[in-house]
Amino acid sequence: MAEQAQFEELARQLSAVGAVKRDLARILPHDCPAGSAAVLTLLGRYGSMRMSKLAELLAVDMSVTSRHVAHVAERGWIERSPDPADKRSRILHLTPAGEATLQDLSRRSTELLTERLGDWSDEEVDQLIRLMTRLRASFGDCRTVHPRLSGSAPAEPVPGNPKATVTVASAARAPTIAPVLEQTTRTPA
Repeated sequence: MAEQAQFEELARQLSAVGAVKRDLARILPHDCPAGSAAVLTLLGRYGSMRMSKLAELLAVDMSVTSRHVAHVAERGWIERSPDPADKRSRILHLTPAGEATLQDLSRRSTELLTERLGDWSDEEVDQLIRLMTRLRASFGDCRTVHPRLSGSAPAEPVPGNPKATVTVASAARAPTIAPVLEQTTRTPA
């Protein structure tokens, strides 16, 4: 088990992740704030879903989720269609314009990470992915398992969370706007 001083340093390092999040937020187009990027990223990663599932994945309440969804719907990036199983509910789907926007966001974040981490080895990036995935799993993040990821690399179990796995090679190829942006949509409890 790690020592007290190690946990104190870890807490300091985690609080400094805000600088990374701010840099990633700066690359977003003016009409796509972080909350909108998170909606597009989650729909791209998990596919069509109800608003309640999206709110769970965003880890925010329904009113915040509704604002984010309204913003992306106004831009034509998603469609809301009736749920065949429950006509009172809506299913959210990415549109072709939403998929194009998601690809642009992914390109922007990939370019920034490539620039900032250009002197890191592939092994170091893979290690960071594994450790961040494990950290998220330790905190009970429901987004730890990525069911839509596919690739040739085998899924690795996340230590401390036997139900969670990560496919490192696939995670690097999946369209995403960096997991840290997903965290920017949280509201205080």
